[in-house]
Amino acid sequence: MRLVIQRVSEASVTVDGECISSIGRGLLVLVGVENGDMEQDASWLAAKTAALRIFDDEEGVMNRSVIDVDGGLLAVSQFTLTASTRKGNRPSYIRAAGHGLAVPLYERFCQLLSEAAGRPVQRGMFGADMKVRLLNDGPVTIIIDSRLKE
Repeated sequence: MRLVIQRVSEASVTVDGECISSIGRGLLVLVGVENGDMEQDASWLAAKTAALRIFDDEEGVMNRSVIDVDGGLLAVSQFTLTASTRKGNRPSYIRAAGHGLAVPLYERFCQLLSEAAGRPVQRGMFGADMKVRLLNDGPVTIIIDSRLKE
C-alpha cells in the first residue's frame, strides 16, 4: 500500500456536485492499494499515519501528531498511486489491486486509522469520479510505502 499524506488547513471531497466529506485542520490521506497488499500493510500504515509528528508545537517544530492537535482525517482511495512510468509516457496501473482486494483493504485502513487516532475518518467514495479540494498547510506532504517501511 502506498500513501500520500498531506497536512491540510482544510480538505473536502465532492461527487456529482455534492460535498460528501470535509475536514478542517488535519490530514488528507490518499490511499493506493497494490496487488499482494495485506492487512498487515493497512495496520502498519494506519499506526504510522496516526503517530506521524508533522504538526508544529508551540516552538514551531514539527513535533505533534494529528492526535495531539485534535485534527481531522480524510482518506481517499486513489489507484493512480500505484502507477508505473518505466515504459513510455502512459502510466501503467497493472500493479493496482482490483476491487475485491482494494475495497476491503481501504476500508480496513480507515477503520484501523480511526481506532489508532480515536476519531472518525472521513472518506471519499471508492471508484467514483471525485473532486478533492485541499489547502495544503506548509506545504507538508509525506509519501509512505508499506513495502519500503521507511
